[in-house]
Amino acid sequence: MTAMRPSVLFVCVKNGGKSQMAAALMRHRAGSAVAVHSAGTRPGGSINAESAAAVAEVGADMSGSHPRPVTPELLRSVDHVIVLGSEATVEPVLGMAAPITTWHTDEPSERGIEGMGRMRLIRDDIDVRVQALLRDLADSTD
Repeated sequence: MTAMRPSVLFVCVKNGGKSQMAAALMRHRAGSAVAVHSAGTRPGGSINAESAAAVAEVGADMSGSHPRPVTPELLRSVDHVIVLGSEATVEPVLGMAAPITTWHTDEPSERGIEGMGRMRLIRDDIDVRVQALLRDLADSTD
């Protein structure tokens, strides 16, 4: 008997950068072992090009992704909700079983680091967290 495939929702405000990076990195690291979703509390109009370029450097892919809103249906359908950064907030909805975890991700711009240097540091911080989450998910399905 095989364990059910865990599902994760990554959330940020615009769903164009950090949450999309986390989703792309999780897909890259987990393959089909984890159902991955991303959404925004106030979705923007497009994917951040520097975010996409930064994850592409490590073999992950954000192409074909587009910002989408957090919905009650989506919140009820996943096993884990991960909020990236301190700007976005997700309130539990009726019927939701997933815990909500906030990752206070690195923000290099607070140290004067901008552009691709900033994006690579954010990517690397998120990637370490994604790999730790993936290990936790694997341990909980064993």
